Amino acid sequence: MALPDIYTEGIASGWKVVDAAKLTAPQTMEADVAIIGSGAGGGVAAEILALAGLKVLLLEEGALRTSDSFKDMDEGRALRELYQEGAARATSDGAIAVLQGRSVGGSTTVNWTSSFRTPEPTLKFWAAEREVVGHGVDDMKPWFEKMEARLDVMLWEAQNANNSVLKRGCDKLGWEAHSIPRNVRGCWNSGYCGFGCPVNAKQSMLVSTIPEALRHGATLVHRLRVRQLQHAGDKITGAVGEALREDGRTPSGTLVTIKARHFIAAGGAINTPALLLRSQLPDPHKRLGQHTLIHPVVLSLAQMPERIDPFYGAPQSTASDHFQWKDGATGPMGYKLEVPPIFPGIGAGVLNVYSDDLRKEMAALPHTNAVLALLRDGFVEQSPGGSIRLADDGSPMLDYELSDYVWEGVKRAYLSMAELQFAAGAQRVRQAHIDASYQTSWTDAKKAIAELPLKKFRATLFTAHLMGGCAMSQNPKRGVVDSGGRHHQLANLSVMDGSVFPTSIGANPQLSIYGLVAQNATALAKQLKT
Repeated sequence: MALPDIYTEGIASGWKVVDAAKLTAPQTMEADVAIIGSGAGGGVAAEILALAGLKVLLLEEGALRTSDSFKDMDEGRALRELYQEGAARATSDGAIAVLQGRSVGGSTTVNWTSSFRTPEPTLKFWAAEREVVGHGVDDMKPWFEKMEARLDVMLWEAQNANNSVLKRGCDKLGWEAHSIPRNVRGCWNSGYCGFGCPVNAKQSMLVSTIPEALRHGATLVHRLRVRQLQHAGDKITGAVGEALREDGRTPSGTLVTIKARHFIAAGGAINTPALLLRSQLPDPHKRLGQHTLIHPVVLSLAQMPERIDPFYGAPQSTASDHFQWKDGATGPMGYKLEVPPIFPGIGAGVLNVYSDDLRKEMAALPHTNAVLALLRDGFVEQSPGGSIRLADDGSPMLDYELSDYVWEGVKRAYLSMAELQFAAGAQRVRQAHIDASYQTSWTDAKKAIAELPLKKFRATLFTAHLMGGCAMSQNPKRGVVDSGGRHHQLANLSVMDGSVFPTSIGANPQLSIYGLVAQNATALAKQLKT
């Protein structure tokens, strides 16, 4: 049954949606609040501020792609249209792939729906070690509850075969495992979350908060790249954006000037620091773009006797924190175990084989399971994260090195994943590593992992979680913004996205962003209304 496209109907009813690619003359746009970025942070802030009666301008570099665009469920199309740099974004040296959304709704349009509250050890660490106030466990509980209700977050019990491998292995080994809450309503369980939901079941910002903001008078401008924030004294005086052509990448030459009482940077932990750096905003303590966290991810591949079909069903429904907080926040690096879906395009990139070997691996894809380890960085000096700098054209570059501390965590994660997959009945297991080969027993796998060279460009590394770079702290010497997301030196600038996190989360971060931004945007709305 064909579902009506909510944006087609909304625009016909009077929603203010501007495609900057169609602008042919310079424009000046004014609002009470201008929000740069429409992902988890920008989308939540837009709804809260619009509902408070403020005039909201929501600015997005990516294009507006809706359910009508997603119905082909085509991987190649989705990677080109919905991801930063056509899904080719990576660290500056190319060693770590970075999967990050780039369309209206940001990464919420393409993520796998896993919705975890910020872990208690993380919140306690921020308060004790990073001088963060107002975001303790009890402080955040009502905000998480609010956003869980708003976005239909609930436990998903219908495991596909891919997730069942993780659950079965954990049960066999006596390891902790739990069901994952997902932000879905009427999910068809197709598994195509990463390509844009064709039935609007995923409660991304694209189908939830942004439409509500538009119903309450907000204006959405897409295919507009905000290049610079202008400032004088202790205030942002305006912003300058450049319209992009239909390809969504090359400037058309049309400039847009933005005037607002208050500005919110919500472009994510790579693009927000880059915007502030390009704007040459005050940074007396040199914190801007520093301590950028990524949750480094490594994979283990298994051939199972049963059919897995890792491309069908809810992408993630089971996880394990057995190794996440085992040694506390500041012990050896912890990691969360999950499974990823495997589609042909992305799968070919992580299999690390070529020619006939690749054909054989792809033919075996229906029986292939992958387990990932999401490594928790940023809690100790040995894993300080990375940093954002600008390329010559002003685009962001993420520098990220891996210390011996991180590599030691990678080795333990390889061992844990292999043990789990063999416990779940795998016939053979190998690491996503260019020097790894399949092993047929846990004993042989332990020996093989001990000999793997732990180096960039040998181990397959990727991330879909970007955090830090504009860290919050009540101490201006330790943070770019305060605990409410307000810039320490500029009175009318806030940052509302994952870049404010002082460390990584230790879990998929979307609900952490939703809850924190709901809290901070609500406080901002009250301040702006007085």
